[in-house]
Amino acid sequence: MPEHGALTVHIVSDSVGETADMVARAAISQFEPGKFKIERLPKVSSAVQLRDLVDAHCGPTCIFLYTFADHELRLEMGRIAEERDAHVVDLLGPVIDALSSASHKPPSGEAGAVRRTDRGYYQRIEALEFAVNHDDGRHPENIGEAEVILVGVSRTSKTPLAMYLAFKGFKVANVPLALGVEPPKELFEVESKKVFGLITDVELLSSIRSQRMRELGTYARHYADPEWVDRELEESRQLMRKIGCIVIHTDDRAVEEAAQEIIRYLDR
Repeated sequence: MPEHGALTVHIVSDSVGETADMVARAAISQFEPGKFKIERLPKVSSAVQLRDLVDAHCGPTCIFLYTFADHELRLEMGRIAEERDAHVVDLLGPVIDALSSASHKPPSGEAGAVRRTDRGYYQRIEALEFAVNHDDGRHPENIGEAEVILVGVSRTSKTPLAMYLAFKGFKVANVPLALGVEPPKELFEVESKKVFGLITDVELLSSIRSQRMRELGTYARHYADPEWVDRELEESRQLMRKIGCIVIHTDDRAVEEAAQEIIRYLDR
């Protein structure tokens, strides 16, 4: 590793490089922060341009992750890797080859085709807009349009979970529950199978709320008091039983795990 600064992971693509960027970030997260940085080299359209980019960015230690739909660019990158002392990973080619072999059909070789053909892309955009507009109990008159409705007391991961599910293409609304506050009447008019109640551990929730207040430099009486939190959670459980909704425990779970549990219920 260079004495001053991090190693650069170069993302090379004939599109915008989003796929490789996501893979790179997932891999980098396994290492100490600051060891690596990412640089995108998108929209590569020719072998000459590719070689020029490699020449300009390949130092003593070269790391390239590439996603080329164009077969000739993939071949050229392979040749470059053989010529240089570089760490090169083809993220897309082996998958395309496997699919082509299994289906006996040639790939289109069109860069950026996923954004053109993926109808789910527009569905996700619409779902994200819906989740933002129906976050934290906003526009309760429209929650019947939601595919998923999350309910829970403050800091039970309603918003992060809603955004994650929205990115998966689900229209999500979330409704906060507070001690002594009646939830919107519309919550009792929707199908209970669309409603998911979020529950967590008293001590953990109290700790999270205390940390949140410290971060914001604010103080709210009772907000992090364990007895108050316990009463809040108990009242929320009573409401969830009244609705007849599915209960999801979010304590010590990643957002992805809780989301997958909800998706499994939806798939049934």
